[in-house]
Amino acid sequence: MSNENQTLEAVEHIKQDSNYLRGTIAQELRNEVTGSITPDDTQLTKFHGIYQQDDRDLRKERAKQKLEPLYSFMIRARVPGGICQPEQWLAIDDMADRYANGSIRITTRQAFQFHGVIKGRLKATVAAINQQLMDTIAACGDVNRNVMCTANPELSSIHQSVYAVAQAISDHLTPQTRAYHEIWLDGEQWTADDEADHEPIYGQTYLPRKFKTAVVIPPDNDVDVLAHDLGFVAIIKDQQLTGFNVTVGGGMGTTHGDPATFPLLAQTLGFCTPDQVLSVAENIVKIQRDHGDRSNRKHARFKYTVDDHGIDWVRQQLTSRMGVPLADPQPVQFTHNGDRFGWRQNQDGSWNHTLYITNGRVKDSADLPLKQALRAVAQVHRGDFRLTANQNLIIARVPAQDKALIEQILQHHGLLDAHSATRQLSMACVALPTCTLAMAEAERYLPDLITQVEQLQAKHGIADRGVMIRMTGCPNGCARPFIAEVGLVGKALGRYNLYLGGRPDGTRLNQLFAENIDEASIIQHLDALLGQWSQQGQPQEPFGDFVIRQGHVQVVQHGIEVHIQNK
Repeated sequence: MSNENQTLEAVEHIKQDSNYLRGTIAQELRNEVTGSITPDDTQLTKFHGIYQQDDRDLRKERAKQKLEPLYSFMIRARVPGGICQPEQWLAIDDMADRYANGSIRITTRQAFQFHGVIKGRLKATVAAINQQLMDTIAACGDVNRNVMCTANPELSSIHQSVYAVAQAISDHLTPQTRAYHEIWLDGEQWTADDEADHEPIYGQTYLPRKFKTAVVIPPDNDVDVLAHDLGFVAIIKDQQLTGFNVTVGGGMGTTHGDPATFPLLAQTLGFCTPDQVLSVAENIVKIQRDHGDRSNRKHARFKYTVDDHGIDWVRQQLTSRMGVPLADPQPVQFTHNGDRFGWRQNQDGSWNHTLYITNGRVKDSADLPLKQALRAVAQVHRGDFRLTANQNLIIARVPAQDKALIEQILQHHGLLDAHSATRQLSMACVALPTCTLAMAEAERYLPDLITQVEQLQAKHGIADRGVMIRMTGCPNGCARPFIAEVGLVGKALGRYNLYLGGRPDGTRLNQLFAENIDEASIIQHLDALLGQWSQQGQPQEPFGDFVIRQGHVQVVQHGIEVHIQNK
């Protein structure tokens, strides 16, 4: 059904009354009495790429001192397709020191995040980002967010064509409101006498919830395309891009204890030609705009619209809006959803080096001057950088004559040390201390847990095998844990739900294996399972396949089964 007669969520009224995302943000930025902004404006700044946060490690102490929480803001910069230039990297590096907490975070959606930006520096930070031909609008909020694209640059001509499509989708679905330029870039201010803003795709209240789009080039599935609301799977024939399979209805977020919420993998809708992509993207967004649930934000993602109405209904809706049906989908096969580390050569003779970045956090430490090293690379690099959907970084398109120089810089700073396959496959969300939704640790804890898993693998003689482990501090699924071979989802401080059985190509959901367990129980379970895998696993059998074949968990046919623990 349409959403015309629904009892609207409070956020819908905030959007309705915001004058196209203006609210009172400009006035709040000038309010020096508090480091925070109002709750309504906090909802609206998300559309501008900004989240209000506070340091949860210090909450109790500050409360004792009768101080307000230590407020700061996270700013997310969109990087469609994950490509940035060396000069942009240098600028991002400088902004992290000048405006934020000194670190850069590569997100699971190929974007940059700054943490620890105080209110008085927000406007300067956003302006600096825009000066680098990047922006923050639609990096968050109930709109289409950063459009992802396969990062692998080896198939350069094909990647160039597919990346151009991702960029075009991003441009086409960017909100048109002038509020962003008014508030952050000192653009001309809107007055009551001016012509009203107009959002031809989103309308006055935008979408019911966030919307995520990804473009992928098989056999790579590095963007986990089936975890997205909308996906475009490139079809390549005779080294030419012929079009895309269109997938709809994927999404990871759930709510603990609410069986009406669950992750879903996208379904294939059909095939479109390159010249149909923007029409498909726009009309799929409009279907969600008109039929998504605005009365219950937990049921407002496009995955529930697709699940409630069925894939045939979506297909009919799209055909009606486009005036022409999609063609039948083409056969595709994915082989993996990880990154290719180390040096690899492109078709044109240039080189790429993929670096493992622990949970995407770029900072200097006593053991690893990572930020310093990448600054040195950016100062001499003549290619580009690729942010991967697995939070890693590709130093891409290195001219052959520069390869030795880049290698020397990486070696000098200790960035060529080997990592286990399991560590390279690991991924975690930010979680504590800044994420307001976090129930448990993730980024700060997962590296230590991986060390214990590596010890277990060495004990069982399988140190060379990779196990994809993903951890989140809550069930919103930012690190896409529900398609990992081992998913750990925070339930409370020091306690997690353990999920097993994802496939290493990103095409199968996992299932709950143990609920609300601590580290000792996690290690005990993994010790037993890894020991069985080492003895009973078939040659080249992934861990996720093994636990299903052995009956530890069942194959999930629908996302509602993910949270059902096997008895």
